Amino acid sequence: MGSTMDERQTREAAAAEQVATRVRRARAAQAVAGQYDQAQLDAMVFACGWAIMEPSRNRRLAELSVRDTGLGNVEDKVTKNHRKTLGLLRDLKGAVSTGVLAEIPDLGMTEIARPVGVVCAVVPSTNPGATPANNIINALKCGNAIILSPSPKGISTARLLLEFIHQALDSVGAPRDLVQMLPEPVTKELSRELMRQCDLVVVTGSQANVRAGYSSGTPALGVGAGNVAVIVDASADLADAAARIMRSKTFDNATSCSSENSVIIVDAVYDAMLAALAAEGAVMLTADEKATLGHTMFPDGQHLSSAVTAQSVPRVCEVAGLSRPALSQARCLMVEETGTGPSHPFSGEKLSPVLAVYRASGFDHAFSILRDIYAYMGNGHSCGIHTKDDAHVDRLGREMTVCRVIVNQAHAIANGGSFDNGLPFSLTMGCGTWGRNGFSENLNYRHFMNTTRVVRPIAPREPSLEEIFGDHWARHGRG
Repeated sequence: MGSTMDERQTREAAAAEQVATRVRRARAAQAVAGQYDQAQLDAMVFACGWAIMEPSRNRRLAELSVRDTGLGNVEDKVTKNHRKTLGLLRDLKGAVSTGVLAEIPDLGMTEIARPVGVVCAVVPSTNPGATPANNIINALKCGNAIILSPSPKGISTARLLLEFIHQALDSVGAPRDLVQMLPEPVTKELSRELMRQCDLVVVTGSQANVRAGYSSGTPALGVGAGNVAVIVDASADLADAAARIMRSKTFDNATSCSSENSVIIVDAVYDAMLAALAAEGAVMLTADEKATLGHTMFPDGQHLSSAVTAQSVPRVCEVAGLSRPALSQARCLMVEETGTGPSHPFSGEKLSPVLAVYRASGFDHAFSILRDIYAYMGNGHSCGIHTKDDAHVDRLGREMTVCRVIVNQAHAIANGGSFDNGLPFSLTMGCGTWGRNGFSENLNYRHFMNTTRVVRPIAPREPSLEEIFGDHWARHGRG
């Protein structure tokens, strides 16, 4: 026992020193960037944006990511790297992130943007290129340094990304130590130590990592579990809904936490919607095929197997032993489901091109199913609806415990920001207190800055009791 304890303490001490070395370098570099004006910060931002978007570099990152993680597919990762970075740069172009943010003369206040310091970014294997690039650009926009903690499978992609980023920083005369990663191999001890020593933790990925971030003692921005469900009501444009659901569900083999996991279809359009999904390449499994797939996807009855995560339909069928010819030609596999919760694992997140289908008697029933799904998994994240009925949209917005309601859109494309909606481009979606998170927005550059308020005296604004309580006294008396 003593030997084991000694070995652990030795590992922890070594990790602390390795991390401390990088953090010292990061703080020295950040002291330089913290003095940059807006033009200098933006020069870094756009240099690093082009570092991932330049077509040959983008493709190298995508190919390496798929090769070494075994997750997703190259063409969709190329699209994701390009689209997410382009959208982020659109959001950042012209945005003020240093100096005076606002002058408010009536309140005697001046708001000044300040860096947070050194950021720890824990990034997942599902997006080992786009997610760290997003974090790097947001951090640099505000004059911070950032140190990546990549997943073991994503280390090679992170290493190549940093090579490109460092070349970009060289081109604008900025210190390379503004962007670093943990030494290889990246261990849990190193990641935890980085969380403790930095100034802000940003975690995208597993709930274990998110909980570690929130318990690190450092201010943290972590995300909740995804498990997106969408409703198709009787007023929906079924062909459009099917096309959008399938585009989202199959993108990058469903690596996104915003990919639809369940669709709830009202009875009046159930058969027609299934036909529309079939026309888009979805195939419904038989009861026996569903059982076979379930044993493979959830070998212990609840937890998703990595063997199917972010795999293509042919690969899922091969792993599960599903041999019906129509299945291997499908873009997506559908399973009919009636229940929710641990005894119905298909009601949870599947991270694969597998879609659970629920039949609802009407919108009230569909809403009830939706709530039951999120009570099991995905609370706080986001839901969707395909409809022409604004009352149904309004009910979701007012009553569902989610931070985003995506209306008539491809959910995985829209949820992290899109060129045809108003959400900030991001790969990290806060889930609010419902998802046990400290923020409810799409992660953006404002989360990477502190705001100092200079407060000057103004004329007194003290109200009389009559101004405050007059209406209350008139209605309820002074008792």
